[in-house]
Amino acid sequence: MPQPRVPVDMIIENVIVPGPLDAPDVRLRIYRPRAVASPAAVLYWIHGGGFVLGWVEQDEKMLVNFARTLGIVVVSVQYRLSPRHRAPAALDDAYAGLTWLFAQADARGYDPSRVAIGGASAGGGLAAGLTLMTHDRGEFPQAFQLLVYPMLDDRTTRRTDLDTSSVRVWEPASNVFGWSSFLGDAFGTDDVSPYAAPARRVDLSGLPPTWLGVGTTDLFHDEDVEYARRLTAQGVDCETTIVDGAFHGFDMLFAKRPVAQEFWRSQARALQRALRPDLPEDVLL
Repeated sequence: MPQPRVPVDMIIENVIVPGPLDAPDVRLRIYRPRAVASPAAVLYWIHGGGFVLGWVEQDEKMLVNFARTLGIVVVSVQYRLSPRHRAPAALDDAYAGLTWLFAQADARGYDPSRVAIGGASAGGGLAAGLTLMTHDRGEFPQAFQLLVYPMLDDRTTRRTDLDTSSVRVWEPASNVFGWSSFLGDAFGTDDVSPYAAPARRVDLSGLPPTWLGVGTTDLFHDEDVEYARRLTAQGVDCETTIVDGAFHGFDMLFAKRPVAQEFWRSQARALQRALRPDLPEDVLL
């Protein structure tokens, strides 16, 4: 894909950071408004692609909008893809990038108390897994997680009761391919780590406030709504946005439609409350 044109009000930087032990370095793409004040809040973003596709620039327009509208820094991570690199490679890369972010917070003017982890589709699943991992290790402050139709549960591939007649874009066969590529020999067994498939996690208490959004004709609808229900039941502040009739990735394919724009604004409002409560309430109208 061609490199997008850099907006004049943004500084966009590619940074290579140390990767996991005995693994390649990790590329981060950083979006910083020229007028942003330090220390800045940060959204750490993980792209989607079913664990087998995707690149760090693919959500660039949306991430620039987050950075510009909210006055935050956005850091997007390129992780290794399956099936060449199976779990936990992608999560390890995302963790390495997050580790660098916190280590460089003072030098780069980031506020470590205002870092949100977010992602879409498989990236949303990795964001949820990364949030679980950092929570368990107690290494980094957790301000917020933004989960956009996240890919959370490999067990969806084994369900026979789902009516998938209205499912579009990411269909059952794609889901089987994505999960089997990612999990390898663990696919279809009970040996799957909850960091790889966060819906398998029993204890969700103590996680940061969460926004989760999904459409009613998305293959991930049931697993996402159940994850949000369990977060709420275990005391986590979770805002759930369900879009009637929306399929997987609808907001990317029809970004100019009002329903897609409102879906983005719902995410931006949630990030504003978590990271920039000082902004006026009408900034996203």
